[in-house]
Amino acid sequence: MPVAAAEEFLADLFERAGLPSLASGQMACALVDADVAGLPSHGLSQADMYICRLRLGSVSSVVKPIVVESRAAMAVLDAQGMFGHLAGDAAMQMAIERSKETGVGVVAVRNSFHFGAAARYTRQASARDCIGIAMCNTKPMMPAPGGLEKLVGNNPLSIALPVSDGPEFVLDMALSEAALGKIRVYEREGKPLPPTWAVDRNGEPTTDAKAAIDGMLLPSGGAKGFGLSLAINLMCSLLSQGPGGDEVAPLYGDLSKPFLCSLLFLAIDIEHFRSVEDFRNEASAELAKIRASRAQAPPRTPGERSWTKRQSDGGRIDIPRALSATLNALAEEIGSPERLPS
Repeated sequence: MPVAAAEEFLADLFERAGLPSLASGQMACALVDADVAGLPSHGLSQADMYICRLRLGSVSSVVKPIVVESRAAMAVLDAQGMFGHLAGDAAMQMAIERSKETGVGVVAVRNSFHFGAAARYTRQASARDCIGIAMCNTKPMMPAPGGLEKLVGNNPLSIALPVSDGPEFVLDMALSEAALGKIRVYEREGKPLPPTWAVDRNGEPTTDAKAAIDGMLLPSGGAKGFGLSLAINLMCSLLSQGPGGDEVAPLYGDLSKPFLCSLLFLAIDIEHFRSVEDFRNEASAELAKIRASRAQAPPRTPGERSWTKRQSDGGRIDIPRALSATLNALAEEIGSPERLPS
């Protein structure tokens, strides 16, 4: 399906559900772009749940966060329960602008709804000749190594930096072996999980996606992933004075109840440190060395897969039939004349 048509379809749904027109277009672009980048777990597959929450009032139709604290290089925003994509765009743009003045910009956000793919925000910084860092906390879903209790979320982290040519560098990862959204894709498609991704409620390894969702995800890298995820939760919640740990509700739980989390965005302006052109050239050279290195399979640098997909998609995305049917049913229910191809 053409990207523009998918965006038009989604924007109409968001607007009919009560989100202002410009923000509806922004949300549609964010979700479709995730599919364009090969991240379906954060793309159109989220739209049904997002719009359901918007109609139920558990996501606010507010489109601009409140500035709670503002100083030279930092700010704290209150998202008031609004879509994290909108709050995240505003926060990263603020961080970038501050970095242009002071060398670094740091913006913490509290009371935000889910912000989708973290790479969305770091790529914005990279496009402005900054190093971008974005992170957020989620509900606890991972145990400490050897533990049987959910203690920390799989709190996503993204880092992006500008290059002169070739695939962009965009690290974007959840700190579990697999993101919860990805496991939900496996559940929807009836596919077994790799045995290292999750354990069931009894702490036993499982390949069943539903048992994994009801159980616990495993931290990437064991104790290292657990520790990094804990650090992200502490930074996001304590700097923003927002929700953290058990205060973050399940995203797919009771859709009538708010899901509020905390976000953190950093932008480092390269020009304050050195020539941007030299930085870009040297970054590209280092990444090229990795891709040219000897290996059993061609090595890929962070973000290369998504970059390659963007170059080759031809302005189109593939939408699974089951997802098309779900969204078309929603369109009919909400009174939209738009339809996805079935």
